[in-house]
Amino acid sequence: MNLWFRLLATIFSTFWKPRLKPPLGRSTLRFRVWPNDLDTNFHMNNGRYLTVMDLGRPDLILRMGILRPMLKYGWMPVLTSNIIRFRRELRLFEPFELESAIRYWQNTTFVMEHRIRFVKGRRAGGIAATALVKGGFYDRRERKFITMDRLFDELGLSKIDSPQLTPEIAALLTAEDAIRSHDQADDPAAV
Repeated sequence: MNLWFRLLATIFSTFWKPRLKPPLGRSTLRFRVWPNDLDTNFHMNNGRYLTVMDLGRPDLILRMGILRPMLKYGWMPVLTSNIIRFRRELRLFEPFELESAIRYWQNTTFVMEHRIRFVKGRRAGGIAATALVKGGFYDRRERKFITMDRLFDELGLSKIDSPQLTPEIAALLTAEDAIRSHDQADDPAAV
């Protein structure tokens, strides 16, 4: 995370935003492309998309009330994989929106979707990039990932069934398993 001013603005803005209903609430944040976001092609750098998407997760964590159990139990959100598709370029000073939502969960993992959309002009509403990220909440004291059922319990929610596994999420999970196997073949210490 190297967008400290944007991160602080995102955190402070949560005090004036409505709570999001866990686990399926959707966060929407508005940003603009600044000169430090550009690459040598003078459009937003591909790595910057993922860095901006990092800002959607704290917004969800704060607005869904997940921060309280995180602090209480020493949990930390950890991402294990992601896949991104770039569709159209974002140019200097162009405003855009970041949409973030949890789309699937199973046992100790969740999959979130981040979408960056255009907000002005003929491309308004169109998608600039979409990413799926897989992660979980790691309990530093117990040295293991917590189950999503435990997270929901801490949020005062009864057991909630995950939305259906969709083809794009299945593809992410399959790709992660393949890369994990590849790593383990090359590095016995890899998990």
